[in-house]
Amino acid sequence: MLNHWALSDCEKKVPKGKPRKKPSTTPVTIHDVAARAEVAISSISRVLSGHPDVSERMRIKVLRAANELGYEPDFFAQSLRSGATKTIGFIIRDISNPFFGVIAQCCEQELRKAGYSMMLMNSDGDVATESTNIAQLRRRKIDGLIASLVSEDVPELKSSLEKLNAPVVLLDRELTGFNSSAILTNHHQGIEDATADLISRGHSRIAFISGSTRVYTTRDRLKGFKSAFKKAEIAYPSNLVSLGKFDAEFGESETKRLFTLIDRPTALISGGIGSTAGAMRGLKKLGLIPGKDLAFVAIDEWPMFDVFGQHYSSVYRDAAMIGREAAAALLEMMNGGSSRTIIVDTTYIVRESSGGGLKAKRK
Repeated sequence: MLNHWALSDCEKKVPKGKPRKKPSTTPVTIHDVAARAEVAISSISRVLSGHPDVSERMRIKVLRAANELGYEPDFFAQSLRSGATKTIGFIIRDISNPFFGVIAQCCEQELRKAGYSMMLMNSDGDVATESTNIAQLRRRKIDGLIASLVSEDVPELKSSLEKLNAPVVLLDRELTGFNSSAILTNHHQGIEDATADLISRGHSRIAFISGSTRVYTTRDRLKGFKSAFKKAEIAYPSNLVSLGKFDAEFGESETKRLFTLIDRPTALISGGIGSTAGAMRGLKKLGLIPGKDLAFVAIDEWPMFDVFGQHYSSVYRDAAMIGREAAAALLEMMNGGSSRTIIVDTTYIVRESSGGGLKAKRK
C-alpha cells in the first residue's frame, strides 16, 4: 500500500549528489527526517499525519527528505498514539466462492484509497471458526469490520461483535438488536421473476436448492419462490425444495436425489455459486443437459460465467457494487455517520437453459 504522504511524480526532483542515506541495517527515524529537512520534529509529525494546517512548501520539503532517506512510519507506534490501527477486518463464509472474491477485492480497493489495510479471514462455513476469527480481530484492535456471517442465530454472536467496539457492516445478514450497517440484496424479486417465467413456460415441478434459512439470503430467496407460485395460483412444490448448505457437495447430492425421483422435477433453480457448481456436476453424472432435459436457472454469476456458462439463465446481482457499498458504509460510520441499510437489486437474465424440460418433451 502506498503511503498517503508520498510525493507525487511531479513533486520529485533528482537531488544534487548522492542522498545521505543511512546504512540499510539502521532504521531511519523521524529525528533523521527532521535533521535532513532542517525543521522541528513537530513539523514532521504534522506533515506525515496529513494535518491540514501545513504550508505546501513545508509539505514538499518534509516529504522529499523522508523519501530520500527511505523513511517508513512505525504504524504500531502511531496506533498507540492515535488509538487507530488503520486496519479493517473482513470475515467471509467461504473464501473459495469467486463471488465473494469480487466483493472482497472491490471493498479492499476502496478502503486502500482511504488509507486502510484489510485483513481477510475465512470461516469455512463453521460457527466456531467464525467466533475465533472475531476474537482474533478484536485482539488486533481493528477499526471496523465487514462480515458475511455463517448464521444469524448464534446466541453469543451479538455480544462478540459488540466487544469489537468498532463499526460493523453486515453482508446479506439481519441481526436484530445490534447496531450495524447492512448491504442487503433484493433476492426475492429476481427469484420471483425467474420462477414466474418457468411457470409461464409450463413448469409446475420446479426444484429449489439453497442454503439454510438461518440467514437472510435463503429466507428472501424462498419468499420470491413462494410468491411466484401463489400469484400463479398453482400448488407450491414443497417436496422439491431442499435447504441446507450453500456448498457444492450439498448441491450435487440433492440434485441427484431430486432428479432420480419417479416424478422428477422439470426445472431447477440453484441457490448460489456453490449450489450451482454441485448441481451442474450432479446433472452431468445423471446425463441430463440443462436447456434440453430440464430448465435451469443459476443464482449469482461469477467471473467468466458468460464464457463457461454462456447458455445458463441466472439471477444476477452486482458483486462489485456490493463491495464498494460495503466499504463506503463502513468509512461513513468510522467518520461518525449513522448506520444504514443499502438494498442491491437482482435481475433475472434469460438465456437458453430456461427453455428446457417440459417444453422440450412436448415437441
